[in-house]
Parts: sequence; C-alpha cells; structure tokens
Amino acid sequence: MLGCTYGSNFQVTVAGGSYQDGLTTHIQGAPPGLYFTEEEIYCDLLLRKPGQGELSSPRREPDIPVIYSGVNAADTMPGFQNKGYTNGTPLVIVIPNLDRHFEHIEQYQVTNRTPRPGHASYASYQKYGQWDDAIGAGFFSGRYTATIVAAGVVAKRILAMHGIEICAYVKELAGVGAPEIPYDELRKRGELYKNMRRDNDPIHELVFRSGRLNPEMRFVEKVAVLAEVEKMVPDIRWKPIDTEALRAVGIHPLIHTTDLEAADAMYEKVIKIKDTGDSTGGLVEIVATGIPAGLGEPVFRKLEGEIGRMMSIGCVKAVEVGAGYQVKDMTGQQNNDQMRVEGGKVVFTSNHAGGITGGLTTGQPIVARLAVKPTPTIDKPQKTIDKVSLENRDLAAVTRRDPTIVSRVWPVAEAFMAILLADHLFMHLGYRQFAGEALR
Repeated sequence: MLGCTYGSNFQVTVAGGSYQDGLTTHIQGAPPGLYFTEEEIYCDLLLRKPGQGELSSPRREPDIPVIYSGVNAADTMPGFQNKGYTNGTPLVIVIPNLDRHFEHIEQYQVTNRTPRPGHASYASYQKYGQWDDAIGAGFFSGRYTATIVAAGVVAKRILAMHGIEICAYVKELAGVGAPEIPYDELRKRGELYKNMRRDNDPIHELVFRSGRLNPEMRFVEKVAVLAEVEKMVPDIRWKPIDTEALRAVGIHPLIHTTDLEAADAMYEKVIKIKDTGDSTGGLVEIVATGIPAGLGEPVFRKLEGEIGRMMSIGCVKAVEVGAGYQVKDMTGQQNNDQMRVEGGKVVFTSNHAGGITGGLTTGQPIVARLAVKPTPTIDKPQKTIDKVSLENRDLAAVTRRDPTIVSRVWPVAEAFMAILLADHLFMHLGYRQFAGEALR
C-alpha cells in the first residue's frame, strides 16, 4: 500500500487497521534530546477515541500507546542522563487494538459483500480485490487517525520549542455555529477541556495515574499490562462528570467549542438528528500562532496546498484557508490584508489570507477550516449492491455508529497541522541557515 507517508524532513509513516493487532506511527526526523512518555501521548489520543458519550460509537478502545523505538534504553555513559530521551533514530509508537470482539468480526464478515454507502469498502475492494482488509473498514476506518494524533504530539513539542502553538475546535456542528473569540481565550479553553477529559478518563486513572504502566518498564512488561487491560475493557465505566463545575467555567463535557450556549445548541441538534436514525457533519477550525514570516515553499509545496492535504483525514471533504470560499463574493479591496508599520513591526488590518500569501506565511496566525461530512453509517435502510456478484441489495439500518464525528476530528486536525508545520519549519530553518552563510 502506497500513500501512507507524509513529509520530507519530519516524515511520518503510519500502518495498521481497525481490527488488525494495532496501529503504528513511524517518525523520521524527530531530533535527539526530546523526552516523551506514553502518558503524554495518551492525553492527546483520548480526545479522539470513541465510547465516551452519546456523540460517539460504543467501541471502547483504550488507545494506550507504547513507545517502541527511537529512545535510549539507558544512560549511555557515566555522567550522562539521557535514558528515555530521543536519540535521533526513527521513533516508533505502537497503539494496540484491545476492544476487538469476534462477534463483531462475524457481523462484518456477513455484511462485507454489501458496502455501506459513503464508506470506502466498494472502492477498496476494486483496488485490493479479495485481499481487501474489510473488517471494520480496515485501514479506511477512522481508527487510523490515532496514528496522526500520536505523531502530532511529537510535532507539537518541536513547534513549541520555537514558540508555535496550535489550537483546533468545533466551529460548526449540525448547522449551529460558534462565535469567534481571541486566541488566548481559545487556548485557555482548550487546556481546560483537555484537562477535564484527562481527569475524568478511567483509562488514564487505571493505567497511568496508578503507575500500572510507566517509562521504566520494558516493552514486554508493557505488553503484559496491555493484555491485562484488554480483559478489563468490557467492565470499564466512565466516571460521572461534574457538569455544573464545568459549566461554571463555560466548558461542555462532550463538545470543545468557543461558547457554552453554542455547545448546548449543537448537542441538542445532534441528538435530535440521531433520534431519527441519521447523522450530521460540521466544521473544524484550526488556528496556529507564532509562525515566522516566510515559512513555506513556492509552486508545488505552497503552504495552502500542504494544508489541503488535511483532506487525507477520511471524513474531510473540503479545506479552506482564511476567508476561503467567501473570497468569491469579495472585491479586491475587501479581500486584501492591508499593512502598516507600528513600532518598527509590520501589522495587518485583517487576515483574509489566513496568514499565507504566495504559499508563504506572513507572520499572522494561520487559520484553516475543515468541512467534515456526516457519519456514513446510519440507522436507516439504504440501497446498495453485492460487490462480488454485482446484484442490487437493500442495506439494513446499523445501530453501532457515531451520530457525528465532528467532535472527534478537531484533535486529529490539530495534530495534522502540527506535522505539516514541523516539516516546513525544518526546511525553513535549514534554508535560512544556508542563506545566512551565503550572505556572510
């Protein structure tokens, strides 16, 4: 299978499938001297995983990551304290599948001849034939996005070292929009939401807070813990959330957005649509700040084009940067971001370009939005075919489903933006270094 690698200098290759033994993220370009723990990676992974309320499917994957290679196994010399730090070799993170049940596999086996409209199963069968991994949609399942989130943790650390931050949130859901707020407030809300999810997550408490899995353990010891947790999965229950305390600080327990009233309206609309057996889509917005001017490459590697690669997230059907589709209704004067010099610094009167012109950053915040389609799996009968015999068939309603996936996409978008910016930051800093040498 080709097409599972992104990047030139910070390069990410992903593998695995929904019902395979697990997923892997293979990162080349992670610089030496960084320290990560599985707990840190998990705290981002838990934001996208299902099984956490009425807005997601009942599959309860723990998503416990294991750092397999790319870090030092011990201090390398007397006086050195580099155990557990990245050493510059490829960094590999494994995310085992622990909530696979044979009865679900049997359900897939008896229904895989009749592809669900909106899914990749018909097209993937045409490409891979009888060897297509169709159990749980295989590599075309949204489950693979865990690999992107894991790589994003590494990328975000690299960016933070250079003052670059990224925040994503639900901009619109089921036709209900959220108001814009200042970036500092958005970042604070994001931290509150992430901390809330961590503090109320039973896997975090069971595995990490308890010390059941820790960085001092060898890989085989960690695998033994995973085998133990796998047996516990059916009995794990989510802790009751103090919703009143959350609401007091303007946070919704299931939807990360900019406004509590908007989140309530989004939730009510999604549940109303869910009760009819249908699903809904929406918009995710990503904002990146601290970007130096000039980041990006011309022509085929323009930064807008790289951001457009976020359509690689399976549920994303459109990407816009800055004013996006609105530019078709603007005049040049309305669309242009005019410039001034204040206190020796260039400032802009607007940001319709989304922080990018000519494929290069302007130093303003990068703003992009992803259009997320409704979940294809719905609780309604649909028309389909038998993809082997090419006969018409009726598809029964499916109840094990996400009524929306928008509320789970924003951490994937945040991670993907971090990956592509880290890759371009490597190129930018290297190019500037050589340019500086040539000028001396």
